Amino acid sequence: MRIYRSSLFLSILLCICLISCKEEIKETNEVHTKVATESSFTVDYAKGFTLTEFPEYTLLEVSGAFPESKDTYRYALVKETPNISKRGGIQSLTQALENNTINAIIKVPLASVVVTSTTHIPSLEMLGVDHTLTGFPNLDYISSAQTRKRIEEGAIKELGQNESLNTEVAIDLNPDAVIGFGVDGQNNSLNSLERAGIPVLYNGDWVEKSPLGKAEWIKFFGALYGKSQEADSIFSAIETAYLDTKKLTQNVTNRPTVLSGAMYKDIWYLPHGESWPAQLIEDAGGNYLWKDTKGTGSIALNIESVLEKGQDAQFWVAPGQFGSYSKLAEANKVYAQFEAFKNKKAYTFTSKKGATGGLLYYELAPNRPDLVLKDLVYYLHPELLPNYQPYFYTPFED
Repeated sequence: MRIYRSSLFLSILLCICLISCKEEIKETNEVHTKVATESSFTVDYAKGFTLTEFPEYTLLEVSGAFPESKDTYRYALVKETPNISKRGGIQSLTQALENNTINAIIKVPLASVVVTSTTHIPSLEMLGVDHTLTGFPNLDYISSAQTRKRIEEGAIKELGQNESLNTEVAIDLNPDAVIGFGVDGQNNSLNSLERAGIPVLYNGDWVEKSPLGKAEWIKFFGALYGKSQEADSIFSAIETAYLDTKKLTQNVTNRPTVLSGAMYKDIWYLPHGESWPAQLIEDAGGNYLWKDTKGTGSIALNIESVLEKGQDAQFWVAPGQFGSYSKLAEANKVYAQFEAFKNKKAYTFTSKKGATGGLLYYELAPNRPDLVLKDLVYYLHPELLPNYQPYFYTPFED
């Protein structure tokens, strides 16, 4: 594999020592545990990445970046003028890269970056490094007014579609790194960028099962920008707000029944019982009717089975892309048979959109589960948050 960045950086990297012998590599997990335990920047909820600090570099390891993945990607995050370690022998990061012990050497903090998911945008903004974003696939999906302003100014280039990035434009941008995500690990565009000498890192925030696990990926970006302390502080505030809200519902005796999802081409899609939307409903003091189903994705059901089980549900959250009862009824008259429809207890997150139609919920909600939880608590148990103003969810229009 190739070393990335300038010849000056290459000469620096050639001097850096990694833990050298195979025997020591076998002990990596033990060393990582010790370092992580001593570090204040731990990863507590996310299952898809770890950060281990060494004197010369930070080792970022990403596992399970896409469903069914058994691969672990290792990235050495190196400062511009690292010290040389005497520990462990003489194996350099260069040799480790050539031996596939690590996947890429990244100079940090990043000065320019390309990201490929809207869920990456909030982390850049919260860390105050959104000015480094230079390219993104399908700019219309971005909802943030802050980042849209930079798009309008021409500071962020259109890169086409995530599955088929415009690699010529991306190479011309020459970013310090491309943050990608994979559905199955087969992305020819990302492979082309790697061959061109641009570091590619996989981000698996979307695979995380828990709300706080998704949000904790801000620490992934914190490490890339030398802002681990800021990322830790931001996440800590989100964690505290989430857990404090969750405590409000621990002793509720009335857990209202909840229905979710809607039909698409005659198939009703709703969250599995182990998914993060289902966990949010549970933490909000709701009784999600499909909570016992196994899996983290969506369940595909026919309308008859959903009507049989969910007709009497007291609440209906996230009913597809619909935003009003009239549109629901127009789409399929069966919707009007649900009690939540009759009692006007349906709530949607589709009302907040960016200037070009992107949904704010898809972009920001994984990063701010505390706000989603408060929204749900407000509607399911309004007495617990009487003065709260919902952020994502709004009642259906008539």
